Amino acid sequence: MSKNTCKKTSIGGQALIEGIMMRGPKKTVMSVRQKDGAIIREEVKWDSLTKKNKFFALPIIRGIVAFIESLVYGYKALMRSADLSGMLDEEEGEKKDSGTLMGVIGVVSLILGLALAIGLFIYLPIALFNGLDYLIKADLKPYKVVIESVVKIAIFIAYICSVALMKDVRRTFMYHGAEHKTIFCYEQGLPLSVENVRPQRRFHPRCGTSFMILMLIVSIVINFLLILIFPGFKNHSILWGIAKILMIPLICGIGYELIKFCGKRENLVTKIISAPGMWLQRATTKEPDDDMIEIAIDALKAVIPDNPEDDKL
Repeated sequence: MSKNTCKKTSIGGQALIEGIMMRGPKKTVMSVRQKDGAIIREEVKWDSLTKKNKFFALPIIRGIVAFIESLVYGYKALMRSADLSGMLDEEEGEKKDSGTLMGVIGVVSLILGLALAIGLFIYLPIALFNGLDYLIKADLKPYKVVIESVVKIAIFIAYICSVALMKDVRRTFMYHGAEHKTIFCYEQGLPLSVENVRPQRRFHPRCGTSFMILMLIVSIVINFLLILIFPGFKNHSILWGIAKILMIPLICGIGYELIKFCGKRENLVTKIISAPGMWLQRATTKEPDDDMIEIAIDALKAVIPDNPEDDKL
């Protein structure tokens, strides 16, 4: 983050299809570019559990809640942006059935996505380790956690870099860059204009990319601790896989707290913690064009609270 930063905002965002969602301390909005070039803004109803019950706002717990809510509301906003942008243009008489069908497809896609994530990042590393252990004919079990962790991170990076090559995804990553640049401009106290936003950095320590890579790193640490506490786990692949699934909520919570810690402070420790995510953002954010920056500015302006005291990280 720039040394000239004079504010640490709690505002965060998400790149959408031809748009951006910004979540502020009081409300959440999405701004989308339509086919005719016009910008349409729409408020997103986001009733967070952290504001309804103090238990869900406790450290670690709030991270689990934030992760789940981001998946749910983020997916809804993504689908809505596709509709507003004109990507899902339907005949007037088919809209009702289409909406129902899209809802069903969305639920199935979410379930398959979670299953794919568990398969790729939990069971695939285990299977690859077992295959390597069999082929080498040596006792690799003392290095099980290290090998699985390296494979897990390699799979994640390869996945991110491969999807970044897709044209539509790359365009979404450009909106991601516009989101970061605009938030940086706001944090520096500069007027929100295309000219002021354009030269800002596109790598932000509170990015979801940083959160994901931090979760992987935290999972490595927890896996080491599990092996130290329960050394027999490494000899039982099924139990080992179940234990790691059960640890996912804790990993989410710790990752979230680390992201908040890095967002509030700038020192050697936070730079080290943020470094992997900042590096990976070179793949998940791209330089935006001015039209995308306009969208980000429109969304951000709509969520800035009237009282600056309400905007605390």
